[in-house]
Amino acid sequence: MPISPARSAAFDILLRIDQQDAYASELLHSGRLDKLNATDRGLATELVMGVLRWRSRLDEAIATAAGRPLEKLDPEVLIALRLGIYQVQFLSRVPAHAAINQSVELVKRAHKRSAAPFVNAVLRKIAVAEVEAPADSILWTASTLARKFAHPEWLVQRWAEEFGIVQTLAICRQDQRVPNTAIRLDSAEVERELLSESVELAPGTLVAGARIVIGGDLTRTQAFQEGRVFIQDEASQLVAALVGTGSRLLDCCAAPGGKTAAMAARNPTAEIVAAELHAHRTELLRRRVRAANVQVIQADALNLPIPGGFDRVLADVPCSGTGTLARHPEIKWRLKPEDLADLHAKQVGILHAALRQLGPNGRAVYSTCSLEREENEAVVEDVLAAERDYALCDCREELERLRVMGELVCGEAGSLVRGNFLRTIPGVQPCDGFFAAVIRRKE
Repeated sequence: MPISPARSAAFDILLRIDQQDAYASELLHSGRLDKLNATDRGLATELVMGVLRWRSRLDEAIATAAGRPLEKLDPEVLIALRLGIYQVQFLSRVPAHAAINQSVELVKRAHKRSAAPFVNAVLRKIAVAEVEAPADSILWTASTLARKFAHPEWLVQRWAEEFGIVQTLAICRQDQRVPNTAIRLDSAEVERELLSESVELAPGTLVAGARIVIGGDLTRTQAFQEGRVFIQDEASQLVAALVGTGSRLLDCCAAPGGKTAAMAARNPTAEIVAAELHAHRTELLRRRVRAANVQVIQADALNLPIPGGFDRVLADVPCSGTGTLARHPEIKWRLKPEDLADLHAKQVGILHAALRQLGPNGRAVYSTCSLEREENEAVVEDVLAAERDYALCDCREELERLRVMGELVCGEAGSLVRGNFLRTIPGVQPCDGFFAAVIRRKE
């Protein structure tokens, strides 16, 4: 029986994510799907993201039906089982027999033919099992949320303590949904061009220059392929707007370039330096950011080979990414509690270095797409305790300035603020979870 191209692609991508710590978003937009038609590409994306989002629920079903520890299963067998169960339990349009047969064929294709009868038996047992009926009312705890919405319990417990159970429920629900595709537009001309190529757009809910793609294939448009439109979450666009204007600007952890491009659009005559540590990401940055006033360099943010004195500095630091789990669900299965201390130490170092790049009266924006306090408030607190020449600004005032200028369109800026910081929460705000602090040099 031939295997559908979509399922073959999904299996290969999931195996690479499992074995090489690759990221689904990168693989799904790589050349490996170019030969698929639109329908198969859509199914492959649905399968990959669905399996990653619901992995713990799928594994629970496998463990119950298989009667053996998952650690005893070969990766190829486990991934084929996850694909089969996801289709049986979550995709009503896919007949159970088709999902089962295709998973059996995937195991054979992976040279695990001896496991084919086992895969067939496990999937058939799950297919005829009664689906757990939803409870009329649930007393939500970290444990019940983690199980119901397929998250690690330790992570949900942290959120419940930090944000409360109601907002944690909103986060978990949003993480399991397909997020909006937001884009940043610099001109009405580009918007008209997209509309002429059958891309349907709706206004953004936070940022004036944002649009939400509600129909059409943005990636096939001329504007997208020429780098004249960026896919960028609205919270990310808002962070870039907080950077403001100046004559010299620095983005010290710049790849993949969305915020750099937004800074360049707001500061067309400024000198902008965009630094990135890794060679392959530096090349990506050069391809994506084509503004003539942006100088891209490969350099470590801790030791930049350039003179300081910048008016504005953005330190959008590498982080856990827990505010983006709807887009990157594999993160929740890789992240460990001990990783947060390591990230904190690196982020503190980068922010120290970023502040020292500021000129008189300069301002820095520190940001992450993390929900974790260790990467956010704690970093700012630790750095400012040691840096007496710098002070924290009130993000509420900065957001109000953007609202008066017409760039912030969400109405009440206070809903985006926690303490002195910008804080967006998935499911509470219609965007990813971002944190930002604005810090000024005392001069």
